[in-house]
This record gives sequence, C-alpha cells and structure tokens, in this order.
Amino acid sequence: MATKRYPLFINGFATKTSETFKVRNPSTGKTVGLAPKATMAQLDAAVEAAGEAFKSWSQTSDKERADACHAIAASIEENAEEIARLLTREQGKPLNGLGSRFELGGASAWAHYTADLELPVEVLQDNNEGKVEMHRKPIGVVGSITPWNWPVMIAVWHIIPAIRAGNTVVIKPSPYTPLSTIRLVELMNNVLPDGVVNLVAGDDALGAAMSSHEGIGKIIFTGSCATGKKVMANAAETLKRLTLELGGNDAGIVLPDADPKQIAEGLFWGAFINGGQTCAALKRLYVHDDIYKDVCKHLTRFAKKMKMGDGLKETNVLGPIQNKMQYDKVRKLVKDAKKRGGKILMGGEPMNNGKGYYYPVTLVANVDHGVPLVDEEQFGPALPIIRYSDVDEVVARANDNPNGLGGSVWSRDLEAAKEIALKLECGTVWINKHGMIQPNAPFGGVKGSGIGVEFGKEGLEEYTNIQVVMS
Repeated sequence: MATKRYPLFINGFATKTSETFKVRNPSTGKTVGLAPKATMAQLDAAVEAAGEAFKSWSQTSDKERADACHAIAASIEENAEEIARLLTREQGKPLNGLGSRFELGGASAWAHYTADLELPVEVLQDNNEGKVEMHRKPIGVVGSITPWNWPVMIAVWHIIPAIRAGNTVVIKPSPYTPLSTIRLVELMNNVLPDGVVNLVAGDDALGAAMSSHEGIGKIIFTGSCATGKKVMANAAETLKRLTLELGGNDAGIVLPDADPKQIAEGLFWGAFINGGQTCAALKRLYVHDDIYKDVCKHLTRFAKKMKMGDGLKETNVLGPIQNKMQYDKVRKLVKDAKKRGGKILMGGEPMNNGKGYYYPVTLVANVDHGVPLVDEEQFGPALPIIRYSDVDEVVARANDNPNGLGGSVWSRDLEAAKEIALKLECGTVWINKHGMIQPNAPFGGVKGSGIGVEFGKEGLEEYTNIQVVMS
C-alpha cells in the first residue's frame, strides 16, 4: 500500500508540492505519511490568498464568524476518532488517558467556547464634551507557528480566536507532527470561505520567512524560548504584533501539611501529562523535609501503575518521547543528575524494547539547584524532587529561574497556599493541581516564558488593533 502524500492548503485548494518529507511514528519508526514541503513562492501565495480573503472576511457579521467557529468545532467532533488515531501515530501519545482523544475533545471545546466570545464597542465617554468609543478591529493576516507536543489543540488555540476576531491565517505546523494539522485545516476549509485559513509545511527556514514576511501582521508562536527569541528578532523589521507562548520550568511547592498519598495522583499528572512534553507541566518539585520521604514513596507507588507503550493500544496511558533530539536531551539530563548524586527512585534508563523513543517515567531525588535537570526545562518524563526546610527560602528558589510560565502550591490550607502562590513569579499558579488550563482563563508567561496571553476575552483581544472614535 502506497504511503499517503498530504497537500498544502492555499486559497481553499489542496496544493501539491514537488518535494515531500517523511513523518515517522515515534513508537515504531515507521513512516506515517509524506508531508508537503512548501517553497517560498508557495508561502507568498498563501499569504497573498489570506490577504485577499481578509478584505471580505473582516467585513462579515459577528454572528457569521461565530457560526463558522461553531461549525468547525462540530466538524472536529464528527471526525475526532480519525484525527486522534492520526495524531497518535505521528506524535506518539496514547489514544486514552490524557492523550489524543483528550486533545481532540479539548480542541472542540475550546472552539465552541471561543465562538461565543464577543468584542463589543466600549463607550469610554458620553457626556456634554463628546462621545468616545473604543473599537477592536482585526489585524489582518495572522501567521501561526505550532509545536509538536499538542499539535491539534494548539492549532485550534491559534486559529479560532484569529478568525473569530475577523483575521485570516497562514499556519505552519511542526515538521515532526504536520499531518493531523493538515487534516484539521482541510475540515476548516470545508466550512470557511477560500483563503481564510491556509496551511504551509516545511522546515525552520519557512518559519523564519513567516516571521519576517511583510504580508503578515501578527505572529503567534508556541515553542521553545530560543526559537521564540528568533521569531521576535525576525518580526522586528516589520513591527509585527506578537504572542509568544514559550518554555516553562514550572515549580511545584509541597507544604508540610499536605497529605502525600492524597496529592500523589495530581503531582503525577501535573508532571507527566503528555509524557512531560508540555510547556506548563510540573518540572521542579520542592517538598518540605517533614514529608519528603512520604511524598517520594507515594508518588513512586502511583507512577508505577501507569502503563507506557504504543499509543494505539487501548490500555496504555503514556507513550514515547516524540523525537530523537528530545529523547537524547532527557537521557543526558538524567545521566548527569545521577553522576551528581541524584537518587533514582524509578526509571533512569532507556527502555530496551528495540524500537521507539521510549524513556520510562523517572523520579530523581536528592538533587538541587546547579544540577541541569533542575535548572533547565527537561520537557520529558523525568522529574527532580528537591528538599527544602524554609518556606520563604523555597519561594525565592522557585523564582530563581529565567522562566515564568506556571507554578503550583500543595497544601490543606488554601489561604496559606494562596499567600505563597501570589509570591511566585509566573503567569498561572494552581493550588492542589498543576497545568489544568481552561478556555475562560487567560494563559501566558512572564519573564522568559513569553509575551501576551491566550484564551478568554483577553486572549481574543490579542488578535485586534484598537481604534478610538471621538465625536
């Protein structure tokens, strides 16, 4: 059976490319499909199509755009199982647990919620001196660059608010996981006018060209801090609007009154959702001396129940690391932590299954700052567990990091936890959970973790320019 060849989508049409590249299953190494490699001329054509479509799409009624977003959400629901299976094959995450079916459910829920958001005209003044109104108008063509960890969900996070606000889109998915996004955009094109959402695929050079393209008015990028800085630098020449959701090295602080057994499940999924390959996953766990051993014991006991393997097998809830680069990084960080005295509570060595980028859930005790596994974002299934004795000191240590995406505090005393939460330098803090984002709450980072926010009314406003009308 021939390997399926996937197209670009430009101006509503499936568009072939002269070159393709293989997308491989990280569980097996087998080819999932052939992705299209766009030329710079095809990028120009996609931007031109989006610019032309903007003229009419920006003038459509608020209701028409809302209805279109709801129709896209319904189409995602109707095709969820098909896309979930494709997503599992190219990304590696399991169908079950917090995997591909969970991601598709989240994508449709976000689309429905965003469809119902509105940006009414705000009257800032209306008196004898005159009337002042603030209007929010769409920017134009939005360039979306998405990562490989949650490719469908993040594509929805980028595209739906953009078109809801009246913009048009050119999206470039990660070359590791482009196929499920191509299918998603195909479904969108069945609903939307030609040119409203276009898709190009290719390597990093294509993303750099998008960042500097004169026809693109805003870039939204989700990915690493290093690449985010390049996007920002490339966008400077044209003064593009930017939303950057970048890496995180999220700290969780367990207070001495917490119940180790009760919090074990929340700690596990906070750290190991998507195999730890999530920007806002728990990546540094600080535990008070009084309960350090018990937290380690109960977290290890819970983690050992979680089945890892090929995501298409219904009983597995964890899959492989998505690509070799990330797999090698996690191996290197854990190996280094062991050399520096870290105690491996479980995992710590690659799984010998002969295929796939499988690395087991790894818990590393007796490590501290100065160890790269603590200081750097591992973005994989390895969690350092750090002792502390003084609460004020641990807040300072949690904040002693260039990132500031998320954080969490774990305690039976909600008021005490909230007091500490407000001292953490990050965009979102959870209490007795970690990483549970939702569409009505703005999400974004501080410090090196990004610029701007997504979700909710505040996220929708990021896709608009303000125009003040005085009369």
